[in-house]
Amino acid sequence: MSLKRVVVTGVGAMSPLGHGASELMAGLLQDRSGISRVEELRKVQGLRSLVAGLVPPVDPKLIDRKFRRSMSPMSIYATLASHEALAQAGVPEETISGGRLGLCIGSTIGSPFTYEEFFSDYLKDFSLERIKSTMFFKIMSHSCASNVAQALGVKGRIMAPAAACATGVQTVGLGFEAIALGKQDMMLCGGADELHPLTVATFDIISAASFRYNDQPASTPRPFDKDRDGTVCSEGCGILLLESLDSALARGARILGEIVGFATTSDPTNISNPDPAAIAACMRTALEDAGLRPEQVDYINAHATATELGDIAESVAIHDLFGPRVPVSSLKGFLGHALAASGAIELIATLGMLERNLLLPTRNLETIDPRCAPVNFLRERTEVAADVAVKNNFALGGVNASLIVRRFHD
Repeated sequence: MSLKRVVVTGVGAMSPLGHGASELMAGLLQDRSGISRVEELRKVQGLRSLVAGLVPPVDPKLIDRKFRRSMSPMSIYATLASHEALAQAGVPEETISGGRLGLCIGSTIGSPFTYEEFFSDYLKDFSLERIKSTMFFKIMSHSCASNVAQALGVKGRIMAPAAACATGVQTVGLGFEAIALGKQDMMLCGGADELHPLTVATFDIISAASFRYNDQPASTPRPFDKDRDGTVCSEGCGILLLESLDSALARGARILGEIVGFATTSDPTNISNPDPAAIAACMRTALEDAGLRPEQVDYINAHATATELGDIAESVAIHDLFGPRVPVSSLKGFLGHALAASGAIELIATLGMLERNLLLPTRNLETIDPRCAPVNFLRERTEVAADVAVKNNFALGGVNASLIVRRFHD
């Protein structure tokens, strides 16, 4: 069967750099750090990391009470970002509710704040008498997807992958496949997460959280840098509206880029330590899906979370497949690691870079770790007309995901 071409016609974001995709790009272009010292983290005894990337305060009343009462912060982020993406794309109300729009939005888990609220009350006397019925809808693993669908009136297919740090790219890839196969005309795709102190604690327990820069939050994380000391957790949401090319052209929509290839693969060698060969295989499969060769790639937006094992493995995989030529950078130095949201937020930024003929460097990369493979690490802003980009997301548990995007060509 003939596959449909899939393009991006709208984006929305809530990130540590501000509300909206325009604020995201403005912060990146201004070389701003979204990382701050978070005093709330001090309440967790034994927690070393006191830095995080937080979304600026949001007014929940922007969403009708009928819908927001079943929403935790991450569902609020996802709903507002979805509204932004649809508005940018100029999608009419009748299309949203007509069944040809679906969504694929994931998170790492349900709302951790709601879990805490529930167990703090329940464990007092093991009573359910005070528990609100809406609490369940905040802790479902598909909370973001369901809440967005309810708030917007979406009647098409609904999917909610939960693949931790690989979620953002997975959702876009699954939406890409749904449209390419003709199952939907449009898909809202992305990931969302909210930051809870135990999120940071999880990374600290496995010795993967940054803590040596607690008093210099803008100096961390440091992907690929020899002085890195781990991940900085953050929160937010990235949403992309994917649409068949036929639909976009018929509507006269502005096209922001085209999705041309996707792969998600398992690395069964170790549940926590990434394998360069498995990462390279995932990128190679995505390229094959796109019908492209490694030498046709102009830029790689790395997952690179500023952990020793992750940075080294990804750089080795990139070098093995692409050699030293292709420019590589990570945006974690600006944004921290927004977990399920990271891939979608960074993909929005990658499309923004392609549109502006500009590639952004890895913030805080001062001295490249000599153990990283000798790839073309970007350390300063570079003006170049890049056409094809790879976006990587890799998760603990051996879940790898790579997406290929390019400028739209008639």
